[in-house]
Amino acid sequence: MDTDSPTPDAGVATPDTVPDTPAPDDGWTPRLVASLIAIVLTLEMLAVSYMMISIALPHIATHFHTDQGAWLLTAFLLVGAVSAPLVGRLADLYGKRRLLLACMIGAASGSLLSALAGSYALLLAGRALTGLLTPCLFLSYSLIRDVYPARTVPLAVSIATSGMGVITVAAPFLTGWLIDDFGFRSIFWFAVILLLVLAVVLVWTTDESPVRARARLDVVGASLIGGGLACVLVGISFGPTWGWTAGSTLTWLVVGVALLACWLWSATVIRQPLIDLRILRRRSVALTTAGAGACYGAGVVYSLVLPIMCMTPASLGLGYGFGVDATGFALFQAPFGAGTLIGGIVVGLTVPRLRARDLMAAGLFIETAAALASAGMHDHRGALIAFIAVFGFGQGLIYAAIPNLVIAAVAPQLQATAASLVGVSQSLVSAIVPVVAFALLNSHVATVVDGGVFYTDGGITAVFWLSSGLALAGAVAAMALPRVIRPLSLTADDEEARASATAVPAA
Repeated sequence: MDTDSPTPDAGVATPDTVPDTPAPDDGWTPRLVASLIAIVLTLEMLAVSYMMISIALPHIATHFHTDQGAWLLTAFLLVGAVSAPLVGRLADLYGKRRLLLACMIGAASGSLLSALAGSYALLLAGRALTGLLTPCLFLSYSLIRDVYPARTVPLAVSIATSGMGVITVAAPFLTGWLIDDFGFRSIFWFAVILLLVLAVVLVWTTDESPVRARARLDVVGASLIGGGLACVLVGISFGPTWGWTAGSTLTWLVVGVALLACWLWSATVIRQPLIDLRILRRRSVALTTAGAGACYGAGVVYSLVLPIMCMTPASLGLGYGFGVDATGFALFQAPFGAGTLIGGIVVGLTVPRLRARDLMAAGLFIETAAALASAGMHDHRGALIAFIAVFGFGQGLIYAAIPNLVIAAVAPQLQATAASLVGVSQSLVSAIVPVVAFALLNSHVATVVDGGVFYTDGGITAVFWLSSGLALAGAVAAMALPRVIRPLSLTADDEEARASATAVPAA
């Protein structure tokens, strides 16, 4: 039988107040339902924020006269990737609910800056700050694991990470209405108001986690990985414009790689590094992390190309395009949300009987097939909508399976650390692939009309192939996961450190 045996992990933060099991099994209450709704809506803001920007991207790029729209997505995701492990460590120290609320308020501040921005640089700064929404994903399901009754955890986690039907299906229509009737800035005002309201609801309905662990903040590691990734992405982003052999392109790439190499070295010598690579020696954590990154990357690429393709006028004769506005695009986006919802519910209802590993692999294979089909038939409206719904269903299976895999792979006191690693993978891959996708598209420019850039059919097809390739890579990682996962617990060294540590009071 294929099992996953525990391995030492001397670098994991030492716990001081750690319950060995989830909260008492008291079942659902009105307060718990209200708490879950608030968490779901918060996580929906993470997905909806990304979707809104993808739909608004052509409008924003035209308004600010830029061909670097990918950075609207990359700035958001890069900050999310770098902040996730820092937030995970702070959550170990001060509590998951407290950090969840801090991230929500920070993201609301970023949305406010974007709403008021008079330049593209300020808009990017606001989007970067809004990236603090990203850690809310792993904070939410770790918080659920700590404070929700045991029998409610699988379904609650699945619903929280897959969303609610009304929001998921209605969001594209809301986005279209806001952009078409009030302009692209309205989506940022919407985010400000909703995030502040949800923060208040969470304070009233959700308890703080009692789990605490001693941890150190690796600011040097955060600076190295953030700076390194930013430099590499600048080189990739501007490579098609500057030339891949130009001195400026090579300088950015070399500096970025050097900073990343320094980060990898620092991660091996610091006791509690930003990203504890030692926990990745555990097969289940490493493969879940890789599969999650590939899944999110595939979804980002697929969602990125859809509005660009569907909003392109058919009259240009490029072999694709339906000429829809933001509201019309909702008819294409809504099936994606509905499919994601159904996939999440399927996992919530079946994960006690079916392995989360198998559900994750199935979702990734479904995504692979849907992206391939979209590459071959993206000029047929009905077929494309069907492929979008199928891709969304696969995405829902994966989104809901990932947190269940993390919960099974590590003990409660390591939930925030392991979940933050998965969050980093998701954010890093998602930050990189938009730049790669736009590099492909900018190498296949067909024409420029009134400041709007339109791409050849070959460029659109290449991006769909990229999405399919990422999904297939994730499927391979999922299939390599062990069939039986044994939770990683503290080593004897960790227990000794725990005994000698001064207690940290829970909030």
